Amino acid sequence: MKENVWKNYSKEDMNRLNDICDDYRKFLSVSKIEREAVRNSIELAKEFGFRDLEDFILSGRELHKGDKVYVNNRGKALALFVIGEEDITNGMNILGAHIDSPRLDLKANPLYEDKEFAYFDTHYYGGIKKYQWVTIPLALHGVVALKNGEVITVCIGEDESDPVVGITDLLPHLGQEQMKKEASKVIEGEKLDVLIGSMPMKDEEEDAVKKNVLEILKNRYNIEEEDFLSAEIEVVPAGKARDFGLDRSMIMGYGQDDKVCAYTSLRAFLETKPCKRTISCILVDKEEIGSVGSTGMESNFFENAITEMCQLLGHKEVTATSRCLSHSHMLSSDVNAAYDPLYSDVMDDRNASFFNYGVVFCKYTGSRGKSGSNDASAEFIAKIRNIMDTHSVRFQISELGKVDAGGGGTIAYILANRNVNVIDCGVGVLSMHAPWEVTSKSDIYEAYKCYVAFLENA
Repeated sequence: MKENVWKNYSKEDMNRLNDICDDYRKFLSVSKIEREAVRNSIELAKEFGFRDLEDFILSGRELHKGDKVYVNNRGKALALFVIGEEDITNGMNILGAHIDSPRLDLKANPLYEDKEFAYFDTHYYGGIKKYQWVTIPLALHGVVALKNGEVITVCIGEDESDPVVGITDLLPHLGQEQMKKEASKVIEGEKLDVLIGSMPMKDEEEDAVKKNVLEILKNRYNIEEEDFLSAEIEVVPAGKARDFGLDRSMIMGYGQDDKVCAYTSLRAFLETKPCKRTISCILVDKEEIGSVGSTGMESNFFENAITEMCQLLGHKEVTATSRCLSHSHMLSSDVNAAYDPLYSDVMDDRNASFFNYGVVFCKYTGSRGKSGSNDASAEFIAKIRNIMDTHSVRFQISELGKVDAGGGGTIAYILANRNVNVIDCGVGVLSMHAPWEVTSKSDIYEAYKCYVAFLENA
């Protein structure tokens, strides 16, 4: 019978756990959008001696055992590799997580004024409960690309000296009709407009508040209204991740789906010494909307990177990449829905993941009749079980709620379609997809241990 993992930790475990979780909390606070996650991940990788694969390609230098390289895909996805002793066509050990999270995006023409209030018009991204996003402090993160090629980074609402923005709600005194609506319609998508100003510019008669906001943006970032046409601005909860619970046993923060797995995968990868097999860590975009686009897992950027490496390792045959993938093992590092006693009616107690019981393996996700899932093989799960037990990693195997309650997906099926042996493996989360999510520090620590053991032994 498994038990709560806190009961078995030594002083050394506790010190290591707190070190990892403190660093994770800091990473989470400054990596709220995918561009920030990639930038911060590359900075960490360079500290461990990683070089851009493009440098090898342009110089014609061959790759050798022990070389550490990364591929930056448009600033929103990242693949890292450490070349192992064995031939790369014997396969790799891969960790793959996503770094995008549910949020609000500014529309292409976002700025407008109504009754002397200035607003940003938004389009929500990923699966959210819209009513959770009103009356909380929000921040603006992203970039504005100018016609001259300059790209301006925007971040408003995170520094203590910054203002925050937000979405208003109807007062309860006038909300009788609103409260009769279904939860999905209490706040409509077109009502998720962000209030950004109310002060008019002097001596202006029309759209004076909007013009004042534009003047502020001009002074701070040197951008004009038309520059929003080539901008990617994301609206996310403002504020840092925090220790959660009076016992500090948990972490609360925005975007833990899936940065809790992205960070632990990245850290485990960076701290793993060169192995017999080549190892890889993938951090990708667009998972929350189907892994589409050039920076999502459905793109060819990962296979292209492998092909380039095969060439630099002396493999000229066209089958090298497919042979590498078909012999590879992967953990799709993604979160699971942790059991919440307040909502037990949608959980199967015997097949749920629980806080403080270790990292979670999920044989299949998808929805209802396993639609859209990767269904990991019994042989691969047996291999994983052996690695975890041998290296004292606490783990549990779970489904994502009751069969007909809903469902969800990860990037696992995409790699499975490339003939990779893969299973989902991550951290249980409370309040998943809410502006503020909660995870267990002990599960974060066990996920890190799991990823190290996998990379070294799969």
